[in-house]
Amino acid sequence: MDNNIRIEVKDVNFYYGKKSALQNVSMDIKKNKITAIIGPSGCGKSTLIRLFNRMNELIPNTKMEGTINLDGENIYSSKIDVVEVRRQIGMVFQKPNPFPKSIFENVAYGLRVNGIKDKKYIREKVEKSLKNAAIWEEVKNRLFDNALGLSGGQQQRLCIARALAVEPEVLLMDEPCSALDPTSTRKIEELVLDLKKKYTIVIVTHNMQQAARIADYTAFFMMGDLIEYDITDKIFTKPSKKVTEDYITGRFG
Repeated sequence: MDNNIRIEVKDVNFYYGKKSALQNVSMDIKKNKITAIIGPSGCGKSTLIRLFNRMNELIPNTKMEGTINLDGENIYSSKIDVVEVRRQIGMVFQKPNPFPKSIFENVAYGLRVNGIKDKKYIREKVEKSLKNAAIWEEVKNRLFDNALGLSGGQQQRLCIARALAVEPEVLLMDEPCSALDPTSTRKIEELVLDLKKKYTIVIVTHNMQQAARIADYTAFFMMGDLIEYDITDKIFTKPSKKVTEDYITGRFG
């Protein structure tokens, strides 16, 4: 396997009951790159990234066919520990979802769940994660305040810190800026560009400008089909399919 590929998607189909949500999707997600997934609502974007950390199987009456490999290993193999998959592949959701606990305990949560009890280690890890999520300076004097008192943009960066604390290899972001104002969005985008030095990032976005600004690669989906997947500049300046061009130029969608 190519060492630059972190996630390999091969012939993936996915069903909610009898309804097909993804059809025959194959793509490679490159290591330490930002891959944006774009397309109209209901085209399978979120379904796809939720397959990467096995979250769809929490939904009853769903079925996946095909293979998804993380660093060459099939994450849907019966020998794989699902908890470990979800640790390696962190997720940040559309709406910030901090726990109703202190800022500190939000970030420490995953460490405690993983059985870590060393207080000094937890303290250092919380500080490092908050710094990596570019929010430390804003919260360092209020670590034991309730996280729900933060602004929306701060809450989203806190959720990113929470995901980073357990040292994932891949960070999935499902429209992380859709509920945020332009200033908070810019901060998250700057953060994502910085994080790709250490992580492989897959971001679902409705915001075409955002994909063009931050993604190295862009995949365009429609009605469960992967229409086109290429270097972002090519997708936005010289797409090979007319339907991609129509979507990007706002002729439909």
